[in-house]
Order: sequence, then structure tokens, then C-alpha cells
Amino acid sequence: MPKRVLTGTVVSDKTDKTVVVSVERRVKHELYGKIIKRSKKYHAHDETNQYHTGETVRIEECKPISKLKTWTVIDRIGAEIAVPVPTDVA
Repeated sequence: MPKRVLTGTVVSDKTDKTVVVSVERRVKHELYGKIIKRSKKYHAHDETNQYHTGETVRIEECKPISKLKTWTVIDRIGAEIAVPVPTDVA
């Protein structure tokens, strides 16, 4: 059976070797027919701590690593990291 692969945005990288990835999907409302967004957060294993908040990554299903982690990060798709504004005002 093939492993599931999802694409999402890293929302937290505070824990060691773990990132929290928010995956968003679009579904049609059953009654009204409007397209709405649904999101879910997954804890994914990041062995080298190389992924940071704001980056778009792909995660793959794996055997359970801990209580919450059953996903591993495959690769980075894009980064949307904010550029810090210089505070040096003369």
C-alpha cells in the first residue's frame, strides 16, 4: 500500500526534531455547496532541525515515532520567511 504524501506549511519548529505542519484542504459544503477550507495540524519528524516556520514542505506517512508523530518531512517546496526590518534609525 502506498504511503500518503501531504503538502502543508510549517507553523511551529520549537520542539527538537519535530515540526508542526498545517495542511489545508478545500471541500464542498454538503448543504450549501460553497467551497470551504478545512485545516489539520500534523506533527512530523525532522531529524536535522532544518525546517522552520513559514516554509512549505511535503510530509510522508510512516510508522509511529512517538505518541503524536506518524509523519516525516520529505523535502522543502518553498519558503515564505519574513525579512526583518532594520531598526537602525538615524
